[in-house]
Amino acid sequence: MSTTAGSSVPMRTVLSHIAVPLLMGAVMALAYLGGFHKPDPHDLRIDIVGSTTQTAVVTDQLQRALGDHADLRVVDTVDQARDALLHREIAGAYVLSDSHPTLMVSTGASDTAAVSIERMFMPVAAHAGLPLDITDVAPVDSGTDPSGQSLFFFLVALTVGAYATAIAIGAAGASKPLSIRIGLGVIGAAVNTALVTFIGTVIFDAIGSHTGQIMALAFVYCLAIMAFGIALHSLIGRFTTIVMVTLFVGLNFTSSGGVFPPSLQPGFFGALHSFWIGAGFNEAGRNLLYFPSVGITGEVWKIVGWVIVGAALLGTAAAVERRRAANTLPAAPAGRHERGGLTETTEEELEEAVVA
Repeated sequence: MSTTAGSSVPMRTVLSHIAVPLLMGAVMALAYLGGFHKPDPHDLRIDIVGSTTQTAVVTDQLQRALGDHADLRVVDTVDQARDALLHREIAGAYVLSDSHPTLMVSTGASDTAAVSIERMFMPVAAHAGLPLDITDVAPVDSGTDPSGQSLFFFLVALTVGAYATAIAIGAAGASKPLSIRIGLGVIGAAVNTALVTFIGTVIFDAIGSHTGQIMALAFVYCLAIMAFGIALHSLIGRFTTIVMVTLFVGLNFTSSGGVFPPSLQPGFFGALHSFWIGAGFNEAGRNLLYFPSVGITGEVWKIVGWVIVGAALLGTAAAVERRRAANTLPAAPAGRHERGGLTETTEEELEEAVVA
């Protein structure tokens, strides 16, 4: 359909549409470069294993040399250090020896943290002229998850499918009752979860075990995103996309711990990691796959908490929509008039639909 001069979209509308993706680009640059561009360890919890009188002296020397990159603690036995690693209480352990020191790490918790610890302690052994053994106490599955980041990419796929579906439901289904949109959101969450899980397990075998539990976590995760997307479209309209991208891509991916753990990131992202939804999913999945002695209750509550907030937003959206409906003139829907038997959408509604 051609656009006549009288019905052309005003320049302010064009500029407002252009501003949204530009802002999204700025958000992504701030989040990704801020969270990923310069990983630097800070306060990495590391045990120094030794029972001689010199252990405390050596530990003190190492602490001064490493500064705030590490937080060292002395333990007497290798078993104590191994147990702490298996319970994710520490990031690594250095076993002192006059002839053959050993570095204990856990790639299942974070491959990038393990590499950082190796870089910190290899010069220590080299300076003493000693060989260094490296023991991976909780290794990743070399067959299904060699990089230790399969869960993160699983998270990315879930998120993109969920937030895009939520925005589509909010925009295309805006004229439908909220209960219908919520129902579509639940169905969308289930379908998205099933599709991504099928691809991740059957096609690529990227999730080696606990598929049912991870799938259940994924469904609840998607429900939270659906609730936010559907509710926000009623509450803030055209700005829904940028808010969703900021919450569930920019801040979510960078704070999830999937690429770098919070101990290698600026404090802002470490703080987000303590309660953000992606971190809950990623850490719960890691515990299921590699740390069976560590529970997932706290991580599950992170996800559920976001579902509760999403439900509260839906309740607010319902109240707003009821108020709008009550204020609408019964003679004709606000912003529309009849032309030749057809309902013509006003400029304001057209603008909202295009942006959505």
